[in-house]
Amino acid sequence: MGSNPRPAHAGSALLDDLSAADAAARVRDALEGVFDAVGATAADIESVLSSVAAKGRRPATDDLTALRPGLHTRLDRYDLVSGIGFVAAPGLLDDVPAWLEWWQRTADGSVQRLLLDLDPQRSAYSDYTHWDWFTLPRDTGQRAVAGPYVDYLCSDEYSLTLSAPVTVGDRFMGVAAADVYLRRFESVVVPLLQRLPGPARLVNARGRVAASTDPRHLVGSLTKGPDLAAVLAGPAQGTDHDELRLLPCDGVPLILATTPPMSATRQS
Repeated sequence: MGSNPRPAHAGSALLDDLSAADAAARVRDALEGVFDAVGATAADIESVLSSVAAKGRRPATDDLTALRPGLHTRLDRYDLVSGIGFVAAPGLLDDVPAWLEWWQRTADGSVQRLLLDLDPQRSAYSDYTHWDWFTLPRDTGQRAVAGPYVDYLCSDEYSLTLSAPVTVGDRFMGVAAADVYLRRFESVVVPLLQRLPGPARLVNARGRVAASTDPRHLVGSLTKGPDLAAVLAGPAQGTDHDELRLLPCDGVPLILATTPPMSATRQS
């Protein structure tokens, strides 16, 4: 599905049995398409900002209008993507202190720009730099999956945000990002988790549960204990923690947490 921008529901043609490695790979494939859209957006942003810098001036909001054809195309092309755009680092632009060049698909299927009041004197959302989708790419230089959370900033929907840093030279310019409604994400990945032999859940680097078939660990709850950043940076075959098997989704910053077979638990 990573190479196909319009993936079918992942569980539609699977056999009854599915290994954890297969499930993790299929989750990766489902989200790689979204990260493809994020990566293409980041490349467009870097091109625009580099061109402006070559002219010896600072970028402004008008320069970002060049991003719009690509953003509209990706909204049309990728079914999982409900919103996409660029979130500028504060102080980057010459004419405003903060900016989101953000476009999203509405309930009637049209594409429209998100209009936000980012004046700190009036808006509770003027400082977006504390959100995980911004801080994780900024602080780690890596792409991130944030949420799920109620996206009061953009859609009021329960969502995931996939993001990646945008840099020119060594300077952090902001993040390219895409929103995925949780209900759409679950429609793809829950059928995969249901085919595993026991309860399973997908968690992000912060331990937030993004999808689950385990009634003890509901979506949105936190998984505590293991160093999940170390798991994501560790061996592809994953690691064990207490009675959990933690398997990274091969390049996508999510971890599949499953209960090992009884025999493996006894041996450990």
